[in-house]
Amino acid sequence: MSNDWPGGAPPVGEAEEDERIRGPVVLRRGQIPPTTTDQRLLDSRGPGDWVHTDPWRVMRIQAEFVEGFGALSELGPAVSVFGSARMGPGTRWYEAAREVGHRFAEAGIGVITGGGPGIMEAANRGACEGGGVSVGLGIELPFEERMNRWVDLGVNFRYFFARKTMFVKYAQGFVVFPGGYGTLDELFEALTLAQTRKVTEFPVVLFGSSYWNGLLDWLHDSVLEEQAIVAQDVDRLIVTDDVDEVVAQFHGA
Repeated sequence: MSNDWPGGAPPVGEAEEDERIRGPVVLRRGQIPPTTTDQRLLDSRGPGDWVHTDPWRVMRIQAEFVEGFGALSELGPAVSVFGSARMGPGTRWYEAAREVGHRFAEAGIGVITGGGPGIMEAANRGACEGGGVSVGLGIELPFEERMNRWVDLGVNFRYFFARKTMFVKYAQGFVVFPGGYGTLDELFEALTLAQTRKVTEFPVVLFGSSYWNGLLDWLHDSVLEEQAIVAQDVDRLIVTDDVDEVVAQFHGA
């Protein structure tokens, strides 16, 4: 998932009316609270009564994991695809993500995205058009992007950390298209899990050398140079512009 919208505003045409999806609940107009569930959990500046309700919130968090595990436990081989919500139909990245999703479907590999527009929609669309499994993991946000229409199996979450667990647990690796903070968050979380051996044999493919080469240069010339990481941490990243190479990384997944 990547929610890379400027100033918190969704792409034109995505939100036809005020709406927020909170787990299984849909809220509209006056029923929409001013904050999200995640925000209330993490905001220490809120009213003191939240301190007393935190233990009960554990039950809701537990329920999100149970629902996610239950929905995805029989998914089969799959790859999580991330990228910007801003890059819509007709852009080169959208069309490339659509092709990647289609090729994964042909290879019998499911596609998992954040369920939103842009790159997420493109990967879901390609998987759906290819007759494969198309999964979307949505999240409650102040600006709501509805689950794109190409998602066949969708799960909505209140908490980012529960949702992010699903991206890793049920995928054999990540394919990361150009994106902003949300995309980078998922990328570096995957790299951290691999570096600390929390996950093994977990390919991370960056699609679009013109977009990602600057990041690779920085990792080599600054982060590695200062010995904050080791060469293996950089080498685990695969950068390509070739759809065939992307799919080949997960052959036999």
